[in-house]
Amino acid sequence: MEESGVRAAVVRRLMAAKAESGKSFSDVAAETGLTNVYVAQLLRRQAQLKPDTAPKLRAALPALTDDLVDLMMQPPFRSYHPDIAHEPAIYRLNEAVMHFGESIKEIINEDFGDGIMSAIDFYCSVDKVQGADGKDRVVVTFDGKYLPYTEQKSEHMMSRPASKTS
Repeated sequence: MEESGVRAAVVRRLMAAKAESGKSFSDVAAETGLTNVYVAQLLRRQAQLKPDTAPKLRAALPALTDDLVDLMMQPPFRSYHPDIAHEPAIYRLNEAVMHFGESIKEIINEDFGDGIMSAIDFYCSVDKVQGADGKDRVVVTFDGKYLPYTEQKSEHMMSRPASKTS
């Protein structure tokens, strides 16, 4: 597990490599075939860089050093500082999910059945579109795999020894 001070120093170096490139997260995403949110996660040490993607990311961000790429390829410690919830953009995202969450859950259940959206097999992107009124709008797309809840039968629990019947 990365200590928060070490992680913060690595993130500063990763963000400096991005700044040196002069590219946005969306620019890097377009060059690597990743989503813009995933690129941001990689550079914030919230996602793991995969070996097949490393050459593309290095090409997009030439200032990435070997040691940074090696660190990015290690499994990250996915966490956040609790104070981040007070940042206005993040607070509003939480507010939107809390406000619309119950309705979203009902629609998931109605359309798919009893289950949830995976946050592991998950894609996320942020896009800018022009609204009908001509003003800029933010589009956040959550694209997660549907995971049904299962009936928990003892016979399906592989960690239990088979029960003997006499």
